[in-house]
Amino acid sequence: MELHEETATTLGEMSDAWLVGRARELNAVGQHSGSRGWSSSLHEADELLREARRRGEPRVVAQLIRHCVALRLSNPELVGNAGELLDELLNHTRRHGLLVLQADAYALRGKQAFAAGSEDNALTELAEGLAILEDELIPDATLGRRSWERLLATALIDIGVILTQLGIYDMANDIMARAHHRIRESGGPHEITVHMINRCRMLIGWGLRLERLGDAEAAVDRFHTAADLATAINEPWHQSLFPRRADKSAAEQIPVLGAARALAAPGPEHLEFLENLETPESSLHAGEQVIVVLALSRCLHRTHRTDEAVKVLAETRDRLGHDAAEPTLRISLTREYAHLTDDVGSDSWRDYARELEDELWEMRQTRMNTLKTRLANTQLSREHGAISQQALQDPLTGLPNRRALDRNLDKLLEQSDSQPLSVALVDLDGFKTVNDRSSHAEGDEVLRVVTRTLRDTLRGDDMVARYGGDEFVVLLPTVTLAEADAALGRTVDAVGQLPMAVSRGVTLSIGVVTMRPQETNVEVLARADAAMYRAKRGGGNSVVALSGDQTPSAGHAWVPPEAV
Repeated sequence: MELHEETATTLGEMSDAWLVGRARELNAVGQHSGSRGWSSSLHEADELLREARRRGEPRVVAQLIRHCVALRLSNPELVGNAGELLDELLNHTRRHGLLVLQADAYALRGKQAFAAGSEDNALTELAEGLAILEDELIPDATLGRRSWERLLATALIDIGVILTQLGIYDMANDIMARAHHRIRESGGPHEITVHMINRCRMLIGWGLRLERLGDAEAAVDRFHTAADLATAINEPWHQSLFPRRADKSAAEQIPVLGAARALAAPGPEHLEFLENLETPESSLHAGEQVIVVLALSRCLHRTHRTDEAVKVLAETRDRLGHDAAEPTLRISLTREYAHLTDDVGSDSWRDYARELEDELWEMRQTRMNTLKTRLANTQLSREHGAISQQALQDPLTGLPNRRALDRNLDKLLEQSDSQPLSVALVDLDGFKTVNDRSSHAEGDEVLRVVTRTLRDTLRGDDMVARYGGDEFVVLLPTVTLAEADAALGRTVDAVGQLPMAVSRGVTLSIGVVTMRPQETNVEVLARADAAMYRAKRGGGNSVVALSGDQTPSAGHAWVPPEAV
């Protein structure tokens, strides 16, 4: 698959969907190509991210950051350089309420922590991500159900991969099963392929672990299941985004899949493929190298080339040195070498190996218990925070309510660095018709859609509150009236451009004013209300900015609605 660079002008002509799709493609290509292909993919992905930031659509920006992070984490030399982008991803998803992508940000932080050798930090990050995914999540209507489900599956897969690397295979299997359910509902060929590769990888690690415990029958069962996946993956693989050859099966192109078939049935037919992979110049990660070498050594041993098997095991062990990646796999490498060199002949060695495995099992149990405890504590903290927020939060939209708005408005008035302070009143055009002709449930969903659009099109420092019914108030600190007019105009345009199936035809009328010296909350909201009614009388779907020397229209007294 040929990579190419787009000029800034060309990128500007592309749709948001194209940017996200191209980033997914680059991620797939970069992680399964040589250093040149990886470098080219990263360069282009960074260009796409710059364009996404310029446009400012929060969901597009979040997905582009996620792909740029994943590319960096796929290169051991750049894992440490992903920190700044990971922090941006986490802060961005928190600010815009993108919960599924926020959970994935924690999963990727866990991956970075594990790569840096900090299992404890990795467990903490996984607990944060899992706590979000354990909640009853509401699909993001702006993304669409299928895209949202795909992002959820990706977050689950990322968590499952870290659990696999930690050796917590049964929990990883449960998470992978949840991902499978989501992918079955909404995934395309690429997502299905990624999931099957990762599940195959998990089953191999699990099988090797069971082997060391002496449960050969269960180990063989895992290897055969992995081999079945390696065969079943062919159809989605040939429609995926991965670079590939049409004349070869997936197992002949993906190391883990080829190794799975060899582990299930070692024999000479696998040697050529495995020997071509096992070279000092190989771009395989440490864990993949171990899996490939174990499969190769068993095929060599089966064809009476045991000396060669021992040699390749020793060379790989020396080459990896003290690489901290996946210690459970490295133990399998050492065990295989000892087995083939007949160092396992004594009872004392077997007793030692058994005691070592028992200790490792306890470590694995400790990891699992630690993760479960931290998950429970994180969930309790989230529940406590939710209870504290309820008194200041509108339950339908999740926005601050009237009480929270009054508190924040008072606080901003006391802060000189928040001036000038612009205040806007937002009313929905046509909302009553939605409730009358459709249902209150559809009306509630429209309110949520408008809420997300308000949040997404304004700055993180701006406060959006639901003040009553279909009215919202926006506080814009350090923003002049002209700047507020322009920013809110973009919000009006964004709502007006939503698909009819999402917005039900609702538009916005907005009135905005700038706070006068010594003006009270009621007075400034009365002026914003007057400006909003001018927008209504002008046909709606617009912003009216009322300057400081203008006053509310005669005969219209603004009455604050009851708190929702």
